[in-house]
Amino acid sequence: MDFLSIENVFVNIGVYQMSYLEFIGTLLYLMSVFLISIRNIWTWPIGIVSVVLYMYLFIQIQLYSDALEQVWYLLVSIYGWIFWSREPYAKGSNYSFSSRRSISKSIVVIFIGGSILGVLVSKIHIYLPRFFPEPATYVFVDSFTTSASFVAMFLLAKRRIESWIIWITVDIVAIWLYLAKGVVFLSGLYVLLTLLACNGLYNWMRQSKLEDPFR
Repeated sequence: MDFLSIENVFVNIGVYQMSYLEFIGTLLYLMSVFLISIRNIWTWPIGIVSVVLYMYLFIQIQLYSDALEQVWYLLVSIYGWIFWSREPYAKGSNYSFSSRRSISKSIVVIFIGGSILGVLVSKIHIYLPRFFPEPATYVFVDSFTTSASFVAMFLLAKRRIESWIIWITVDIVAIWLYLAKGVVFLSGLYVLLTLLACNGLYNWMRQSKLEDPFR
């Protein structure tokens, strides 16, 4: 049996069968979020491994927007790793909110990106049946959270505090989405991720030491 197949069960939790793929990917992802909430550069290499595993998981459960999202995470994780290696990432003054104008642009990008992605993903099984044999599910919910995650990940790599606010919103929606898809362990992870995102928001705001966060 393929080790990375969702049919390869790691442990049974009641009637729920958790695969090795889901367990390892989830464990590494949780670790990477904790590390970035405390501003530790090791978040990036650990995160790179987790997104590769998640990419394979999402393809198998037909959440294609989430699978494509992992490609972006991979690219931004590499960028973040390089960016944080070159800059004094531990200094509180390096963490700040974007300007009001930049935040407005981010919101527009999220809604436009989510709309475009939703339309494309709704037809992806027709365009690329070899790679995506089944129709996508929860298309626009998945697409808007994916679009928001794209923006949040980039802002996180740039040390923008509002990235945590976006992550909190995405995580809350993800709790419901993964429960609906039956990926119970992953849904439970997002409860923890919501708490970690709240901690990251508090921690980064405290470290920023800005008199006017929306300067």
